[in-house]
Amino acid sequence: MSITVENDLKEILGEIKTQLNDLQKDVTSLKIDMATVKTELSAVGVELGTVRDDVKDVKGRGNAEIWALIIAVIGAVITAFVRLGIFLNA
Repeated sequence: MSITVENDLKEILGEIKTQLNDLQKDVTSLKIDMATVKTELSAVGVELGTVRDDVKDVKGRGNAEIWALIIAVIGAVITAFVRLGIFLNA
């Protein structure tokens, strides 16, 4: 049993050409989208670097503030003992 298909070669080639043109449009669109994504990704990378630097600064300031607070508390305790000692001896 054999099947015979009769189509005009010109029509088939025309359809293939149309599909290839559509495919080319899709590829071009994807290239444009990919370039946009790369640009945005680059911008995100720059902002991420800035955020890292900001976090380092905040951590550094936080450590400095903690040490300042510890020193202030120790100074206040020493001052309280000295004044209390002076008032008890007087």
